[in-house]
Amino acid sequence: KKSKTMLVLGYQALASLLNSNKLLYLCLNIFSKKILMKYRNILYNNYYSTQAGQLTTKSIQLKFEEETKVFIAEIIPIINKNKSIKILDLGCGTGSFINALKISGYERIEGIDISSEQVSIANQMGLTEVKIGDIVAFLKLSKSKYDLISCMDIIEHFTKDELVELLDLIKLNLNDAGTIIARTPNMDAPYASLYANGDFTHENYLNTQSAVQLFKSIGYHNINIYPSYIRVNGFLKEFVRKILWSVLKLKIKIMIFSTGRSSKHMSLTPNLIIVAQN
Repeated sequence: KKSKTMLVLGYQALASLLNSNKLLYLCLNIFSKKILMKYRNILYNNYYSTQAGQLTTKSIQLKFEEETKVFIAEIIPIINKNKSIKILDLGCGTGSFINALKISGYERIEGIDISSEQVSIANQMGLTEVKIGDIVAFLKLSKSKYDLISCMDIIEHFTKDELVELLDLIKLNLNDAGTIIARTPNMDAPYASLYANGDFTHENYLNTQSAVQLFKSIGYHNINIYPSYIRVNGFLKEFVRKILWSVLKLKIKIMIFSTGRSSKHMSLTPNLIIVAQN
């Protein structure tokens, strides 16, 4: 292990010296990370069958359609209404958000994901915009600028250092008034571990306060945090759910109040939707 660590440090040191050669630096940096993060090579290759699709008995098509509907209800209303904007969807998975964008009239879209399995599913769904690749490497080599860069359920898959680097790269790839939108598990949600620890590949966790801190520190502006979409199928089930959710939120707010803290800026939904401008 010691010799492997020394090898990694050596490659990273050499990469830093060769930073002027962007491609060589990129190759060395990726190689060193692969040594440290072998689990990613194993888990991401068949990510859909081992994680993204494992908790449902629904067909791939039906799950894709349901995810699309959620994105239309949850994300589309809070993004730029100009249909001609240039959009990059990082870690796009099977492409359900891209599908939601296309249904909503957006056309200038690119998607990239590291999982060959998920990219294959996206292509089978007719989404030729989805390509396979490492998003950090893509952003480092990209010469394009985007009006919107989306990160649906991906920022939690990076270590803290990696996430700071990723958000900085996204900032560099956005137009001056460009927007980043990210969805990530919310650690203030009831039973947050269901979402945060339900995926072995998760590396970091945020709540409203730490999300604002992170994005502000990197230099983003107009940071807004939105609750995620919650709904169950069936009119009666949804009616009961809304009542129970209201009671649960009240109970949690009372508990927070009893500790002498405020719940004013606290979100309780399973996910946070983070929107910020360059």
